[in-house]
Amino acid sequence: MRPTFDRRNFLATTSAAALTAACASRATWAQTEPTPRFKISLAQWSLHKPLFAKKMDNLDFAKVAKEQFNIDGIEYVNQFFKDKAKDETYLAEMKKRTTDLGVTNVLIMIDGEGGLGHSDSAKRAKAIENHYKWVDAAKFLGCHSIRVNAETDKPYEEGVKLAADGLRRLSEYAKPLGINVIVENHGGLSSNGKWLAETIRATGLDNCGTLPDFGNFYEYDRYQGVTDLMPLAKAVSAKSYDFDAEGNETKIDFPRMMKIVLDAGYRGWVGIEYEGSRMSPEEGIAATKKLLEKIRDNA
Repeated sequence: MRPTFDRRNFLATTSAAALTAACASRATWAQTEPTPRFKISLAQWSLHKPLFAKKMDNLDFAKVAKEQFNIDGIEYVNQFFKDKAKDETYLAEMKKRTTDLGVTNVLIMIDGEGGLGHSDSAKRAKAIENHYKWVDAAKFLGCHSIRVNAETDKPYEEGVKLAADGLRRLSEYAKPLGINVIVENHGGLSSNGKWLAETIRATGLDNCGTLPDFGNFYEYDRYQGVTDLMPLAKAVSAKSYDFDAEGNETKIDFPRMMKIVLDAGYRGWVGIEYEGSRMSPEEGIAATKKLLEKIRDNA
């Protein structure tokens, strides 16, 4: 017997087949869509001039990053809300503003809370305790890390032991909260890449790491320093000072630096930290972002 042609079933079958094909096509496209090699964040220090001059408020940082620079990751500096670490109302407002804007709170940079590697055990203990509130604030805000200083008053070998002790004890406090304690090359022995890497490894904790800064190495070769620190990196600071007519940084070879970063397998946030004086903060941030995007697009 000849089968009866059912137009309704035919349309249902062909529509289902078309939908399946479209979904498969979209899935294939999604799988082939390139994933950025790294994400770009904005370090608050880039705007330290308007912040210190009271031309900008800490609470507006997320809005400026997102609406003025189209950056959706931010790195705070505790100096700009130093009396608010335990103020949950204030922190809740910070968090609400970033959430509303779709901005990620990446980390808080901590200064002025004492030497974590001080040779006086009481002063070292006090410095460790002073940092606890910032670990708690970072947890509240949804940051992944606090950046601290490996500050010590002793020479190389003893300095390693003292700083590692302070960092280990602080990291032990931070670990149950899911917060990393990371150290930037930021003067003194910490600007020696070999010393800092040795100190971090001596803590024996995986939530203690580094934040390599492209600057701040002084007498130590900056490219060797970043190479030393990248295996332990949980964040990266793209320090910039000035740019030429072609958009290249004049003091730091950014393509070379980012090759070191990417060759280490790092795929996290790279924070813009403009510290120049010739360009305005806004111009310097925009120039750094443009250069990083160019490198990322060509990586």
